[in-house]
Amino acid sequence: AVCRHGCKHGKCVGPNKCKCFPGFTGKTCNQDLNECGLKPRPCEHRCMNTHGSYKCYCLNGYMLMPDGKCASSRTCAIVNCQYGCEEVQGELQCLCPPGGLQLGPNGRTCMDIDECSSGKALCSYNRRCVNTFGSYYCKCQLGYELKYANGHYNCVDVNECVANTHKCDIHAECINTQGTFKCKCKQGYRGSGFDCS
Repeated sequence: AVCRHGCKHGKCVGPNKCKCFPGFTGKTCNQDLNECGLKPRPCEHRCMNTHGSYKCYCLNGYMLMPDGKCASSRTCAIVNCQYGCEEVQGELQCLCPPGGLQLGPNGRTCMDIDECSSGKALCSYNRRCVNTFGSYYCKCQLGYELKYANGHYNCVDVNECVANTHKCDIHAECINTQGTFKCKCKQGYRGSGFDCS
């Protein structure tokens, strides 16, 4: 089985045929599947699509059950939790979906955890972290682009000199470096390389 364009979030099962992992779709499994748009909907009340997955939420006064349904909770209605609550030793506590959300100072609403600034994110050295509500994803560093080679995706250096995206002076030479480029004035000219006279 050889997939010429690769299978980003899936595995190659036949000539140019990908079997996508749950939560992904497309010919090369590179698109996020919006589970919230599926019929029947996976959540009874509110649904939030996330990268490769989804999260269920209930309306005020309801509690999220493991099967995605919302059970009425009169006692929780009094507390007015944003996403649901549980009873712990006779006391009601508001809950947040596990992962990238935490209970806010008011004890009722959920706030996003910025995994990028808290250091909880795991991105390889040539990728930068981008925070999203309830999660995060890793993106190629500036000066690099995502390319498919040798069976997997990698961030590779963009050659600004070949791509002609540099800002060198017309009397300067462009020199490609990892992640960026340099400009050097040609013989008989002097200056910064971006401005030669």
